[in-house]
This record gives sequence, C-alpha cells and structure tokens, in this order.
Amino acid sequence: MPEANPRAASRPLPRPDPLLLAGVRIDRMPMSRTLDWIASALEFRRQHPGKTRPLQIMGPNAHIISAAQHEPALLDALAHADLCVPDGISVVLAGRALGCAIPERVTGGELMEQLCALAARLGYSVFFLGGLSGAATGAAQALTARYPGLRIAGTFCPAPGFEQDPVRAAQVIERVSAAAPDILCVALGVPKQEIWMHRNVPSLPIRLAISVGAALDTQAGLRRRAPAWTHRIGMEWAWRLTREPRRLGRRYLVGNTEFLLLATRAWCRQRFSTLPGAQSRTRWASLSR
Repeated sequence: MPEANPRAASRPLPRPDPLLLAGVRIDRMPMSRTLDWIASALEFRRQHPGKTRPLQIMGPNAHIISAAQHEPALLDALAHADLCVPDGISVVLAGRALGCAIPERVTGGELMEQLCALAARLGYSVFFLGGLSGAATGAAQALTARYPGLRIAGTFCPAPGFEQDPVRAAQVIERVSAAAPDILCVALGVPKQEIWMHRNVPSLPIRLAISVGAALDTQAGLRRRAPAWTHRIGMEWAWRLTREPRRLGRRYLVGNTEFLLLATRAWCRQRFSTLPGAQSRTRWASLSR
C-alpha cells in the first residue's frame, strides 16, 4: 500500500490563497482560524502516529522577509514551513496595498500562548527551547500558572553558538528527543530558529514546532512586553526600538526600509501588469531581447 503524502496529510483544513511577497509565502488567516487549523492538524497526527511529519509554523514579518533576501537558508526554511503566519503590521499593510487582504496580525508570542491554552485543554505536552538564560524555565512557570493542566515536557536554554559545536548541537537534539513533546516552541532568534527547525524538526519525535522569537523572554519577565495600545495602532516596533535601540536599531531602521522597498516594488510590478497594453509590451520586450 503506498505511503500517505505527508504534505497533504499536514493540511487537513482548507486555507485561503496565500500572499507571496518577495518569495515568502504568508498565510492569510486570523488567529481563530489559525488555531482551528492547528488543532485539526494535531488531532490528525494523534490519530495517525508515525505516518505524518511534524508541522513547522513560522511567522514572517518585515525583518524576516528582508533577511530572507540575503540568507538562502532562511528563504528555504520559510518555503518548507507548513504555516507562515503574518507576524507584523507591515505585512498586513502590504497585503492590503497589494489587494490580498490579511485579516489581522498573528504574532508568534500570542500564538504560542494560545497554543499553550489549547494544549492544557486537550492534553498536549510542550517543550520550551531557547531564549535568554532562565527564560525557558521562567516561561514554563508563568504559563503553567496561567493555564492549569499544561504539561511541560521540558525546558532548555542552549549556550550561544551551540549550533557550531557538533557535541552541543547533538545534546539539544537528544534533550528534545528524550522528552518527545507534542509541541516544541523554538526561541533561538532570526534566522537561527527557522533554519534549525527546517534542518532538525523532520527527524524529531514531535507533532509541531513553532518559532517564537523573544516570546519566552517576555513570558519569563526578562523583557518587558509592549503595551496593548501599541499593538492596536501598529507601533509596537517603535516602542521596542526606544527600549532596546542598540539591539533593534539596524533591524527596524534598515530592515523595515528594505521591506518597504520590496513591497513597493511588488506593488509597482502588479500595477504595471494591469495597465492597458501591458501584455503586449511584455511580449515585445521578450521578443526584443
């Protein structure tokens, strides 16, 4: 009997057509539908153990899309993710400008918290990997207090640069494999977390992995969360920049500017292709080369 197609099996619910921006796919679903999609996929994996590969969920934002233009391994990791949620107001605004509306932001930190609530309700176990020293343990304590019944399979904050050391890299794989969690939250920073997931998650005995950036740090209280009002007006990035200018200056000022240029180029290309005579001009250009 032929083996089931793992990619088809990982998508039990239909999704809207995605937005493709600068080579990066962005799935256009609100938080509620994203959670329904994940819950369905997790249940499918519970019913078919060993027949499907682990899900990989990543969150493209302006910084990640810009970085992917210079890092082929990151672009490849995003291309192979099962779900790419719109983690950033810039991505939402770009979708609107391109006529491919995205209902709302779905940040990795908020999605991680909602997944923990789902896990507590349905009995899934969670492993926290990465973050600042002590962040994984602190996040586990905070989230188990908030969601009674949440099962923590394990926590681990590997030393910086662990991926360059074969022994340390193997230890991380061994810890996660021994814990065999249902859900793995990876907080190693961009682009390390996405590349690590793409290279290692398919061989891990888990059901789902999600990249969460600094979410473990904020859950543990090691980094302050942006106020809710900054989320509502799309200025969370500005608030974070004033708090950590040295760490985030290049990311926001340079990366966001590059993202704006990428989005503008996509808009111009789309606009030009819909102008009267655009097809004939394209045909003439191809013949004149």
